[in-house]
Amino acid sequence: MQLTFDSLSKTEFKIDKPVRLIELFAGIGAISKALSRLGVDFEHYRAVDFSKYKNQAYNAVHDTDFTPLDITKITGADLGIVDTKQFLYILSYTYPCQDLSNAGKRQGMKKESGTRSSLVWEVQRLLNESAELPQVLIMENVTQVHDYQNKDCFIEWISFLESKGYSNNYADLNASDYGIPQNRARCFMVSLLGEYYYTFPEPIELTETLEDRLEKDVSEDYYLSDENVKKILASTFNQQRDRIQNRGGVSRTLCARDWKDPPCVKDC
Repeated sequence: MQLTFDSLSKTEFKIDKPVRLIELFAGIGAISKALSRLGVDFEHYRAVDFSKYKNQAYNAVHDTDFTPLDITKITGADLGIVDTKQFLYILSYTYPCQDLSNAGKRQGMKKESGTRSSLVWEVQRLLNESAELPQVLIMENVTQVHDYQNKDCFIEWISFLESKGYSNNYADLNASDYGIPQNRARCFMVSLLGEYYYTFPEPIELTETLEDRLEKDVSEDYYLSDENVKKILASTFNQQRDRIQNRGGVSRTLCARDWKDPPCVKDC
């Protein structure tokens, strides 16, 4: 499913103000790191994540001093969106995927369902409570966010954003199409406040393999013991799965079950 709009009736969006970044479900700050690598000059304005460990990692990576915050316990005013004529606010919401992913129990993101993925509706509450709105919203999640089971909720979410004045465009992008030797597909949506359009970047040729990204000298502390290797090789599950590990040097995506059923890569 792909929602489209006529870009000819819209204006190209441009950053023309100092940028303040608000990361909901911030984790270790992947959105921040992406903007930094793109050369965007921005302020780490808010980072919301209830996990103290992720918060510690975020501060260590980005040299910040944020404290853990529970998104269900903050208000729109806590986002601090003010003076939007002077500042451009980018709000990212990489909300939990566990109840959408094929690796989980597929309980969905229906409003008031109590699932982890239904926390997206807390973003709705915060936007409704905000006197001023962020000019840019960035969503990232698994591609199942808009599959047959979650399609109605996804359309409901987009309809809400449209009611707030956002133009929305989304696409499923794979890391292997953008220079990373990993088969990792994710859905991205960019929402712009006003009649603007956004075009996702075209794929680029993959010039690296997984081997190019691996460290040559690795401490033995990170290797499995001989006993564990024998158990994995003896597993019927992995004897079947190891046939699909080599995809032209492109790694598979790590899955939620990998701690229990670690993938086995054949030594050829």
